[in-house]
Amino acid sequence: MTETNLEPVELLVCTTCKMGRAIEDDTQRPGNLLHKALAEQDFPEGVTVRAVECFTNCKGGCNIMVRGGNRYAYVYGNLDPDTQLDIIVDGATRYYNTADGLVPWRERPEHFRKNCVARIPPLTLPQDAVK
Repeated sequence: MTETNLEPVELLVCTTCKMGRAIEDDTQRPGNLLHKALAEQDFPEGVTVRAVECFTNCKGGCNIMVRGGNRYAYVYGNLDPDTQLDIIVDGATRYYNTADGLVPWRERPEHFRKNCVARIPPLTLPQDAVK
């Protein structure tokens, strides 16, 4: 994939997600495990993985958010730290390679298409988006 936008992107990972499990040890929370695993993945140079607490989508499994520059931001849920690292890397890389954050729907990983919790407009909306 060719890089078309060098503005940095943050991949925020909710470290408090428990995936509906009763977990006593915070270091073993699925969200925390997802963050640790993603921090070791090979992302484009402009993508930074950061831990955050609670996206308030607790019933939606592990949650992430991609945001950066003047792009739309996305929150995705129902992610599994054991099986979906490649999906997250692919989705975040595709997002990084857009100027506005709008990856064409059919080009998004299938899990992202079916598990989008929210699309958040950029702080400065493009004029053609204002109605």
